[in-house]
Amino acid sequence: MLTEFGRVFLFILIGIVFVAIGLVVAWLLRPHRPYPSKRTTYECGETPVGDTRMRFNVRFYVIALIFIVFDVEVVFLFPWALVYLSLGWFAFFEMIAFLTILFAGYAYVWRKGDLEWDRPAPRIPRYERGVGVREARLTEDEIAV
Repeated sequence: MLTEFGRVFLFILIGIVFVAIGLVVAWLLRPHRPYPSKRTTYECGETPVGDTRMRFNVRFYVIALIFIVFDVEVVFLFPWALVYLSLGWFAFFEMIAFLTILFAGYAYVWRKGDLEWDRPAPRIPRYERGVGVREARLTEDEIAV
């Protein structure tokens, strides 16, 4: 007779065995035809150009995070709308408070300028390799930005 911990251990063990069997079967059945272009950095048919460590503007990530935050919060409106009539006035005022906080965040992001694509990106000071610390001073233009 198994205890509760024994059952949990058994389920974990069965899960590990299923994953291992799936990986081994996939490894045995897959075709193995390596060629040089398959081992390059990009496998989408394009020739790799430039260094793989290129800098992206942080604005892309900020826009994506803002979209995800507001998208997830708007998803809460659908279940509320389905049961709105049965919940009454309390749920109405709760949703008004929720939407007020949501729009306050949206106004903050808009006022801060994080939703604008056309403003110039901030200049990132770059130091050349081989330049000593004393020669690598920031200019007044780089400090102002």
